[in-house]
Amino acid sequence: MSIFRRRKADAETAVEAESAVDTDTDASQDASDDVTEGSAQIVADEPVDRSAGPFDATEVDDDDGRLDLGSLRISGTEGMELRLEIDQEQQNVIAATAVVGESALQLQAFAAPRSGGLWAQIRSEIAVAIEAQGGTADVEHTEFGAELRTRMPSAGPDGRTVFAPARFIGVDGPRWFLRGVISGRGAIDEPAAQKLLEIFRETVVVRGSDPMAPRELLPLSLPQEEAAPVPTAPGAEESPTSTDDLNPFQRGPEITEVR
Repeated sequence: MSIFRRRKADAETAVEAESAVDTDTDASQDASDDVTEGSAQIVADEPVDRSAGPFDATEVDDDDGRLDLGSLRISGTEGMELRLEIDQEQQNVIAATAVVGESALQLQAFAAPRSGGLWAQIRSEIAVAIEAQGGTADVEHTEFGAELRTRMPSAGPDGRTVFAPARFIGVDGPRWFLRGVISGRGAIDEPAAQKLLEIFRETVVVRGSDPMAPRELLPLSLPQEEAAPVPTAPGAEESPTSTDDLNPFQRGPEITEVR
């Protein structure tokens, strides 16, 4: 279950998005082909069985009870808080983050070539970027295929180097790629990650028919309940709608520390 909160896209989110997705990629690039990066050849993954999700919009009913965020439709779960991350310069929603307890799952969907196959290349780019900064990146094979388990170095309060773990999950769909990043306790504790993995699995991607360059972020939007103006009485001063006003369920704790 969820409460909506606006969240400014912070530096860490920007670094993740930049390292994982290069929106300047030429629209004609077909990432399903073998790609040579340096001396390493990146071969596209075998297709993942999506019969249990994540789903394409054509595979589920439109009115299925999921929360409609434009390119993503997300299922809620008990104790969940949903945060929408906003690009303050463009005033666009750039990511949706589900928080359950001490764990969080950031969700973003991107355009992909018809032949698919983005995740293998993006996974390699993330690993290279993290290792270049002194972190570690290891591939694990899970129900979603190849997953990247990372540890990112940063300076702790006492000046010592600490490592923040994160799990990068990727699934290629028809003309789209869905990326999930698990942080907090769920990045190192499998039981703590289970609800987030279920949310990822139940997510529906709405690609749309508009032509888009591979790796271009699919547009997200605020829920219709928030986007609609709030009626006011005659003569009353209209007040802006805020995501903080929508709290149908109990708020989960804020995450201030990544273990």
